[in-house]
Amino acid sequence: MVGPRTARTLIEHLGSAEAVFKESPDVLRTIGGVGAYISDKVYQEQALKRAEDELTFITKNNIKAIRFDSADYPTRLAQCADAPQILYKYGNCDLNAQKFVAIVGTRNATKYGRDLTSELVKTLASSNPDAVIISGLAYGIDIAAHKAALEYGLPTIGVVAHGLDRIYPHVHRQYASQMIQKGGAIVTEYLSKTTPDPQNFVQRNRIVAGMCDVTVVVESAIKGGSLITANIANDYNRDVMAFPGRVGDKTSEGCNKLIRQHKAEIITSAEDLINLMGWSAPEKNAVQQTLFKDLTPEQQSVIDLLKIEPQHINIISTNLDLSIQRTSALLTEMVFDELIDQLPGDVYTIHNS
Repeated sequence: MVGPRTARTLIEHLGSAEAVFKESPDVLRTIGGVGAYISDKVYQEQALKRAEDELTFITKNNIKAIRFDSADYPTRLAQCADAPQILYKYGNCDLNAQKFVAIVGTRNATKYGRDLTSELVKTLASSNPDAVIISGLAYGIDIAAHKAALEYGLPTIGVVAHGLDRIYPHVHRQYASQMIQKGGAIVTEYLSKTTPDPQNFVQRNRIVAGMCDVTVVVESAIKGGSLITANIANDYNRDVMAFPGRVGDKTSEGCNKLIRQHKAEIITSAEDLINLMGWSAPEKNAVQQTLFKDLTPEQQSVIDLLKIEPQHINIISTNLDLSIQRTSALLTEMVFDELIDQLPGDVYTIHNS
């Protein structure tokens, strides 16, 4: 199988996945980074047979295959250079919902970490019922986040490191089933029959980070998957937050390191996250008549969006169907013109004159 970058290179050069299989081996070999094995006819025949088998599997099991160019593909993830070309989703959760929060941490969670996770999700559910919780369905903080979302009524998505013909670890199968029943989903980039090999978990972590507005690290050792996720989120220019821990506690060394290196904002409660993200409920004035003159269509679209509530740059980019770069330039210009204000966490609101 080719990786996401190579797949994107092929499709960009040839226009479609179908064209890749119709093109001659000589032409395929001229595309940088492709390699001779992809242009080999035997490889192509095997790949087509594997695709046919997967189509049969997902059709039989009501699994949705979401292509990179589909309107259903998560737009936050699409902004990442290494986004997978196809995501497989079991469940009905909207992958482009308003607010996505990744909650990650050690597999060896303490009661302190589990309690923090539960309280975080509980407060989010009461103040931001449109939030979606994402994690990796693993032991420890991951499953604590999923269970809290189930308890407090938030949809939750498990991103797994294997095909959807199994759930790993098997003991979490019951929670995966409840997640589906309560409006969540299980998501993967892997074909059925793919086993949960160690390298897949690192790959999985980029999807967790890429789908979210903010990644929260609850507990983490000095090394581990949650730190990898946090670093990837930083590379994607997404918000990262971490709960501090007591000096000397092994399960807090990673969080304290992220905070010390300024790779994560320190938080001690859900309220901190909500305020940093600008997700607090806006004050409603009975009469508010602010006139904006001579706005461009793009500026007017931003104003219309922010009249609803303050919005993160990723949400604005998605709603306006603009690149992050163009959206950032537009918002900066509007801040200078005192049309809007920038809040912490790349959140924007209408200017309060």
